[in-house]
Amino acid sequence: MKANSLFKGLAAAALLFGACLSAHAEDTLASVKAAGTLKVGTETAFAPFDFIDAGEHAGLNVDLFAEIGKELGVNIEWVTLPWEGVLPGLEAGKFDMVAGPATITKARLERYRFTPPIAEATVAILKKAGDTTISKPEDIAGKAIGAGKATAQLAQLSAFSETLPSKVDIREYPAFTESYADLAAGRIAGVANSLPNIAFVASQRKGTFEVVLPPFGQKSYFGFIGLKDAGHAPLMDAIDAALLKMKADGRLAELQKKWFGASFDTPDSVKDPAF
Repeated sequence: MKANSLFKGLAAAALLFGACLSAHAEDTLASVKAAGTLKVGTETAFAPFDFIDAGEHAGLNVDLFAEIGKELGVNIEWVTLPWEGVLPGLEAGKFDMVAGPATITKARLERYRFTPPIAEATVAILKKAGDTTISKPEDIAGKAIGAGKATAQLAQLSAFSETLPSKVDIREYPAFTESYADLAAGRIAGVANSLPNIAFVASQRKGTFEVVLPPFGQKSYFGFIGLKDAGHAPLMDAIDAALLKMKADGRLAELQKKWFGASFDTPDSVKDPAF
């Protein structure tokens, strides 16, 4: 009898524990829908994804999340801060997910969950227009090159520097906009950033900047970031479904053309990034 009672007690406890886990798994999506608001963390110095234009928040991310909000039936609330504070802010629960976007890397996949890629992220060099000393990526050897602090672009620049006859004088910036200002002023010789970003900057400031081709970084992609725990899984599943729907019906390609001048052939997911 005692053994039977113990078995029943354990079974009841297991059911209760499972119910708690199930409820917890629905918490983030349920709370977002109950509040009618999805809180998204980002920086606003990463054009053309996120930037301030005439005092207004603009970019691909703004347009994409407007569509995601429609699919989920919620409004989007933006929480902006410097990039180095974005991922810690996600882990601290200051917002539900991160726009960024961020390059999908092996290290980040171990810690975070990524959405389907929303653009290519391969790294290239932006130089000052008319600078004949840099005609290919290898020409940055020994030169001062800027990159964003705590970014995958910085990591790729550092790795590329190790392959050159003289190391790059790497300058880290809190925001890429500051590196572009230093480049325009001649304080650095170039900026290492993802090709979509620097192509946009060069197109907006013709006669000031030029893109150095080909890209030097490994093939990579941008995605949005969420937490990997069970509580955020339903929310990330819903956002993944919304993005894949937008990819299938052409809305993603249209927004890419709007902000980059071209669309990207991206996979539905990245399980094993190059770095």
